[in-house]
Amino acid sequence: MANSYKVIDEKNWKRSMHCQIFRNSVEPAFCVTFELDITNFLKEVKSRGFSFTMSLIYIVSKCANGIEEFRYRFVDGQVVLYDRIDTAFTYLDSETELFKVVNVPMMETIESYDAVAQKTAHEQKVYFTGPLGNDVFQFSPFPWVSYTHISHTNSGNKENATPLFDWGKYFERDGKLLVPFSVQAHHSFVDGLHIGKLADSLQDALNKKL
Repeated sequence: MANSYKVIDEKNWKRSMHCQIFRNSVEPAFCVTFELDITNFLKEVKSRGFSFTMSLIYIVSKCANGIEEFRYRFVDGQVVLYDRIDTAFTYLDSETELFKVVNVPMMETIESYDAVAQKTAHEQKVYFTGPLGNDVFQFSPFPWVSYTHISHTNSGNKENATPLFDWGKYFERDGKLLVPFSVQAHHSFVDGLHIGKLADSLQDALNKKL
């Protein structure tokens, strides 16, 4: 069941002009990569027995849900603001080495999300359950390489405003564990300022106890 949303009155919306300018761009999405310190987070995840992947998906989704700009989408040509955004992530089938796309709703606690996400990912037999909903954050972990840049395929749909989050292989530097993290977002709704707010919120959450 899709999450609820409200339709934005674009005539009286402060971002109306910015939205229209980027909406008509050849490539309206942009992608930023930065490093996150996961030293404390990794210790917490291991001590709690959680999946690193599912836990990071949860933390990112919680932080992104807290920033309004990441909850805007286009629906039937209109700009809408969702009350809540759920998750969709790729999960590798170790036997076939092909990924499947798994959908899991956001939950109140990291414990409940981790349990449901792991169970759903392991039990899902098909690679794709259907087209992605509009009300998801999309995750595609890339844990094999500590990359410095990443790009994505483009369906050609200029009104696909689903944010896409990736991270690479974590590594040690100066006694800290760091991970390259990427955010792709639709410029009609998200600017560099909002990426910065997400980066700050995310690092703060990663530094705290789970």
